[in-house]
Amino acid sequence: MKYLCLVHVEEALLDALSDGASAALVAESIAYDDELASRGQLIVAHALQRVKHTKVLQLRQGRMSRTDGPFAETKEPLVGFLLVEADDLNAAIQIASRIPLARIGSIEVRPIAWVQRMEAAAS
Repeated sequence: MKYLCLVHVEEALLDALSDGASAALVAESIAYDDELASRGQLIVAHALQRVKHTKVLQLRQGRMSRTDGPFAETKEPLVGFLLVEADDLNAAIQIASRIPLARIGSIEVRPIAWVQRMEAAAS
């Protein structure tokens, strides 16, 4: 089953890291991604650009609105994600517990919902 691990970290904590500590955290994160990939558990992982680059779109009564920043103001914005393959939620939580950024932020683990396409259902 697929699980999305959403990585939330307060940007001020990332900004406070020394260049060396930041580089070490990035290297450790890449090494963990490589470990998961070698076991066939990593589907994709990406860091996200800072919240200041976020745009939120909404469509209401046929009209689109666009605002800057995340939809909800949070102390720990979404900074990255991993899509992983795990046998069950407990296994996904074990994978998420080793994500290096969990030490300074939080990891939200969510199962991927399977949505059947209408054309596939008609076949």
